[in-house]
Amino acid sequence: MALSNNVIGAINFVAMLLSIPILGAGIWLSNQPADSCLKILLWPVITLGVLILVMALAGFVGAFWRIPWLLMAYLVGMLVLIILLACLVIFMYMVTIRGSGHIVPNRAYLEYHLEDFSIWLQRRVRGSYKWERIETCLSSAQICPDLNQTYTMAMDFFRAYLTPIESGCCKPPTECGYTFVNPTNWISPINNIADPDCIQWNNDQTKLCYSCNSCKAGLLASLKQEWRRADIILLVTLIALICVYLVGCCAFRNAQTEDIFRKYRQGYS
Repeated sequence: MALSNNVIGAINFVAMLLSIPILGAGIWLSNQPADSCLKILLWPVITLGVLILVMALAGFVGAFWRIPWLLMAYLVGMLVLIILLACLVIFMYMVTIRGSGHIVPNRAYLEYHLEDFSIWLQRRVRGSYKWERIETCLSSAQICPDLNQTYTMAMDFFRAYLTPIESGCCKPPTECGYTFVNPTNWISPINNIADPDCIQWNNDQTKLCYSCNSCKAGLLASLKQEWRRADIILLVTLIALICVYLVGCCAFRNAQTEDIFRKYRQGYS
């Protein structure tokens, strides 16, 4: 029994360590431009990491002090958390499976269309109330003004590999035909009805193309990149947790079997 409990304790210590990548993924998302403004999965990921840490700690205490009911609670609770983590990994993959940039002639950067992304993600940015808060967040992040310091010539800007947010929010769509002055200042063409976003562009540095659908698409494209990276971390952690959980179940069963045989031998004696 002591050996099996030691194994269970060691396994739960490993499970506590595995909560760190989950917490790290949540903290990393909070520092990314798209997630810091949308905050869709920030708290669910961090909460899940904290719960796994607490549950693993409970299992460690139960094994160290030999508290059977606490070990049983750990096994049930960890199973539920593993299922929730698996659902989160699948969800993040499914909602980001759609949406990619479009190549623009004579430009190094890509441009993005809102309708290319999943309906669920589109709903997160549609509606004036939702977008006003996100727009304020993007504007305060000072992403666009930095482009003016980096690119002073039109050719340098056109050859730049802009991030999705920079491409969608800091300039008008290429098909609108605006003339470059600097990355956030453009001269309007005579006819600018090629795209609804064309009339949304404003040289006011607090407005730019923040109200454009291209900005919403750029935000979702950036969100997709961030979620895909976080999803890989969560997937690897999930696989490791499943392996640790299965070993823990075997050790717990062996501990129970040893306890039954010990009681049987005592009763027989």
